[in-house]
Amino acid sequence: MPVALLTLVTGFFCRAALVTRPSGPWDDDAYAAIVLSCLLTLLAAAAAVGVRLLGRRVLGWGWAAPAVAPAAAAAVRWACLG
Repeated sequence: MPVALLTLVTGFFCRAALVTRPSGPWDDDAYAAIVLSCLLTLLAAAAAVGVRLLGRRVLGWGWAAPAVAPAAAAAVRWACLG
């Protein structure tokens, strides 16, 4: 159950990172919101993988994989932000 909730949180923050668009190069608040959303996406995905590692006999990697895909998208968004 915690992995599923963390996956939903990961998806929420990843969507926020992908949907937020700055008005221009002067829009520091939008850039900060994108960076924060990307960071929270990566932290939630890391928590989901950590929960999976703690329950390694009960949970397969299929439970953590859906949280890793949005984390990869957020990492690319963060890297291409500049």
